[in-house]
Amino acid sequence: MKAGCCPRTRREEGEVLLLEGGYGVRDLVGASHGPLAKHWKVLFDQFDPGNTGYISTGKFRSLLESHSSKLDPHKREVLLALADSHADGQVCYQDFVNLMSNKRSNSFRQAILQGNRRLCSKALLEEKGLNLSQRLIRHVAYETLPREIDRKWYYDSYTCCPPPWFMITVTLLEVAFFLYNGVSLDQFVLQVTHPRYLKNSLVYHPQLRAQAWRYLTYIFMHAGIEHLGLNVVLQLLVGVPLEMVHGATRIGLVYVAGVVAGSLAVSVADMTAPVVGSSGGVYALVSAHLANIVMNWSGMKCQFKLLRMAVALICMSMEFGRAVWLRFHPSAYPPCPHPSFVAHLGGVAVGITLGVVVLRNYEQRLQDQSLWWIFVAMYTIFVLFAVFWNIFAYTLLDLKLPPPP
Repeated sequence: MKAGCCPRTRREEGEVLLLEGGYGVRDLVGASHGPLAKHWKVLFDQFDPGNTGYISTGKFRSLLESHSSKLDPHKREVLLALADSHADGQVCYQDFVNLMSNKRSNSFRQAILQGNRRLCSKALLEEKGLNLSQRLIRHVAYETLPREIDRKWYYDSYTCCPPPWFMITVTLLEVAFFLYNGVSLDQFVLQVTHPRYLKNSLVYHPQLRAQAWRYLTYIFMHAGIEHLGLNVVLQLLVGVPLEMVHGATRIGLVYVAGVVAGSLAVSVADMTAPVVGSSGGVYALVSAHLANIVMNWSGMKCQFKLLRMAVALICMSMEFGRAVWLRFHPSAYPPCPHPSFVAHLGGVAVGITLGVVVLRNYEQRLQDQSLWWIFVAMYTIFVLFAVFWNIFAYTLLDLKLPPPP
């Protein structure tokens, strides 16, 4: 406090904390315990003289509106919408702390899901004067989130820390392995037709199915530059924006689950074929994203969404058609067939089950969703079934497998 100024009252100190510290400085975000907790309590008590543990949403709204010019507009609108969402007309202390500390707790998420979703001012899309990075973040918000309240929250909260490292790292590794194989094989188009191609220790081969790492590492081997190109385009155009919103953990989970499901699906449904390429993971992400758009069609405000869906479906169809043609094309090294296309279908199955749940609600905890546990159980049962299938079915069916590479 500057010398010569009148001492502030406890209420004024609380309001200053609200405006200057509690909801304006990111260093203080999420501080619902410790030194800041007593400041929240001081402010809360000013509106709860009877010490009931609750304040009316009307008082809370009046406080926000009286200082609306000093609050960040996006956060102000989120707080006002959440204040209106309390059907009983009261905000308890813990909800108050969660709101003021920018913490999206379970009660906070429930308020978003059940509350008033009509925001006070213009939509984020209508804002002018944004720089390039701000326009990019706004574009990503409208590409992936169906609710305006979540778009504004994401736009105001995103810091690009950490960056979307997972999809970029996986893509760079895939390109690096492809270039290495291209140089060593002296072949970049239809590499899979080279007689030494399947000798690579990363490829999934039915004779080597006991080597468990192959069910995952096959994503770093591609049939050719045409195969790699389509996968890289799809996973960068779709995967990177999704990771920017949902984080590396969630997107990595969907991607890896699609990859593993793809190779296991081949080992069950196309037992004599090898597998290469990242299509299982790519199709899991793309199908989850497209399904999310379809289910939230009215809320998705991305420009040219019909055109974008059409382009994505065309690219997926071209890549899948190429895989089907290659599978039934006469092999360059009989009796081993060309790689299977069934991994694509395994990825789609993961995308429209686990993937949809992951992308459905922005920042809602997965463990709070019953549908999440149902799909996790289904995925676990499939993996266990595929493992036992690989152990016993090949012997019981007396299947004639191609010789090891």
